[in-house]
Amino acid sequence: MSSTNIKDVVKEKYGQAALRVKSGGSSCCGAAAASGLGCDPITSNLYDSSQAGQVPEEAMLASLGCGNPTALAKLNAGEVVLDLGSGGGVDVLLSARRVGPTGKAYGLDMTDEMLVLANENKRKAGAENVEFLKGEIEQIPLPDNSVDVIISNCVINLSADKDRVLREAFRVLKPGGRIAVSDVVTRGAIAPEIRQSVLLWVGCVAGALADDEYRSKLSAAGFEQIDIEPTRIYRAEDAREFLSAAGVDVDAIAPQVDGKFLSAFVRAVKPANEAAKPCCGPACCN
Repeated sequence: MSSTNIKDVVKEKYGQAALRVKSGGSSCCGAAAASGLGCDPITSNLYDSSQAGQVPEEAMLASLGCGNPTALAKLNAGEVVLDLGSGGGVDVLLSARRVGPTGKAYGLDMTDEMLVLANENKRKAGAENVEFLKGEIEQIPLPDNSVDVIISNCVINLSADKDRVLREAFRVLKPGGRIAVSDVVTRGAIAPEIRQSVLLWVGCVAGALADDEYRSKLSAAGFEQIDIEPTRIYRAEDAREFLSAAGVDVDAIAPQVDGKFLSAFVRAVKPANEAAKPCCGPACCN
């Protein structure tokens, strides 16, 4: 599957999810899973009631993440935060509250419908330290060394060029800045036909990196202090209703996926001395 095809499929799915929320439904799942509907266990029950009360309902309903990076990331007052693939804005709005009026929270998304929804949620929340940007996570529209913390919620796995995403994240982070993302990772061998499925790719499965490969890519991008902490381990039976409704033969894929896919919290740090460059001559040393 080409990167263009993957991008088109992701845009379509997330655009449809935003429209469902605007018409009174949910993205399925996000917070809607609490209603007892059969939903993807990867995206369900991620936020507690106190967090739900801090943002507009539509922001919570539009969540298609696999974790809760704002609960795990240590955000401090005055910091600049960037959410890669910000969707309806739930993690941006929660982050904005954490960093306070002296801080700033950016959300980056490529889907027009999600950006419209996110800006509506920003207005409803009265969040003045929030800005949503249109763009792709492989080419972040922010300057070098401008962000303290990068968060993301089950989006990096959807990119067909994860090396470029991580290089871009490294570029925009300030020296000493950190990445703190929730993502789906794999452990053990995964059959190629599972990885090649468009449906499962958009469902955050096929595009997932093996945990050791994730570490290697972060290190190659320049990151240090890399840590991958599992938060949920998935089995096909947990998603039988959801997968069956999507036309997936659960019994056929169960042996290939059980226990091999997990949500994880991924942390890494850009070295504090990264800004130091060798002197090129008297002019640049002055």
